[in-house]
This record gives sequence, C-alpha cells and structure tokens, in this order.
Amino acid sequence: MKKYWISIVVLLLLAVILIFNTKDKSSDVETIPSVSEVIESEDTGVKEGCSVYNYDFDIPLPLEGVPEQILHRKGYVASYNKDNRIPNWVAWKLTAEHVGGKVKRPGNAWHEDDDVPLPRATGHDYKGSHWSRGHMCPAGDNKWDSEAMYQTFMFSNCCPQNSNLNSGTWNQIEISCRRWAEEYGEVYIVCGPILYNQEHETIGENNVVVPEAFFKVVVCLSKGREKGIGFVCKNTDGNRRKDFYVNSIKDVERITGITFFPHLAQDVKDKIKNNADLEDW
Repeated sequence: MKKYWISIVVLLLLAVILIFNTKDKSSDVETIPSVSEVIESEDTGVKEGCSVYNYDFDIPLPLEGVPEQILHRKGYVASYNKDNRIPNWVAWKLTAEHVGGKVKRPGNAWHEDDDVPLPRATGHDYKGSHWSRGHMCPAGDNKWDSEAMYQTFMFSNCCPQNSNLNSGTWNQIEISCRRWAEEYGEVYIVCGPILYNQEHETIGENNVVVPEAFFKVVVCLSKGREKGIGFVCKNTDGNRRKDFYVNSIKDVERITGITFFPHLAQDVKDKIKNNADLEDW
C-alpha cells in the first residue's frame, strides 16, 4: 500500500512539471518585435500603427473613399494608393542632424516596392516617357542613414513629375525645408500629388497616374515659434519664385481633402493652419 501511494505522488509531481514546462507564456509577457524583425518580415512597412518605429510626428487622418495602404519606412511614412500606383501622401520629420549626414545617393537605386500589390510602378513605366521620377520624401533629407536613403528610391515614394519642376521649384522648396530644419532644429513635412476631378494621364504598362499638381505642407513646432506654410505647384515646367506657390495649410486641406496634423492642440492648430507668410520663415 505504501508503494502504491508513493507511485501516485510521483505521477502527480511529473504531471505538474509537464504542465509547467509546456505552458504558453505568451499571454504573460507581450513581446514587441525588434526593428530588424519587422524589416525582415514579409509584410515589411505595412504595419499600420506599428509601435516599433515610434514615430513622434502627427500623420494625416485616414482618407475616405480612397485606397490607402500605410507604409512605415525608416525615414518616412507613406499612404499608398494601389489604384493610382502612387502615394496619396508622404510624411516625415526632418531634423538638423538628418540634414548634415554623409550618406551619398546610390547608383541605380530606383526599385519596385514589394510591399504593395501588383500591378505596381516599375522603372519600365518611366522609361521613354517625358516624366521624371519625382521623389516625395527626398533623398537629400535622408543622408543620415543608408537604409533610409535607399528606401526613398522606392517607386511607392515617387510620382511622375515634370523634369523642370523636379529640378527647379520643387527642388528649391526641398532645399528651403533643410535650411529651416537647421534653423529651428526640426520641422514636420507632408507632401504628395494633387489629382484634379478629370481623366488623368498615365504612363507605362502599369498605368501609373500622372498628377496634375503637387502639395507640400511644412510645420515648425518650436515653442514660441509655431508656424506653418503650404505650397501648391502645378505639374508643369513653370519655374517661378517660391512665394508664387504659397498657400495656407487650411487651403491645401481644402484642395486635397487631407486633414494634416489632426492631433495638435486647437490653439496651435489654428495658428499654423490659417497663416502662411514666407517672410516669417
């Protein structure tokens, strides 16, 4: 009888040990994947609201009635439109430190974005067209990191753009943004295409839509120096002074239907969205 009870106790102890060792502990500790784990996963950059990247800037509100896939990159966030094969908008924070990086533009860097569905833009779509590959988040804002720089050359961060606009006014606005980042420490930028209510030109076998214009909004949130400014540039070869293209952010919201910086305090929001004075920058 004594041996019988000893056997029972031993079996019970073994059962307890087995249950303890096989218990699923995932419910006890929430593990957050590392940046490298996200980068290597099959759905890289499509994690809406992904906490890994810890973006500390205010992206636009979700769009209504428009295809939208949120792409999280190392240096920017993009809202991608699968129907048009171009972004709806691209947002990023530009700091003084990022402006002064030493990373150089890589050769033959333009590449497809495997995170977005087929059909999607490729280099063949632009070949033979009279449109240039216009960066939304510019390579020049990402000299701080080689991966961030390389990701700016994805076609999901690109729109067909008039080459004179690309190298002229649009480039001058980009240069101004870098100067403002150096002066104020950091600025917040959102830019993208404007599509008029009309039939759009397309390029290539993937029918990449050519925008009729482009917008860019810039905000400084340095305490006591809060301000905002917007730009709207038609996708033509016109090349005038930057002040010709100035709009308030409220005007750009009206034109695009996009709500920018939605979570700022109301008094700050009113100040930066309703006023646009290039001389104040």
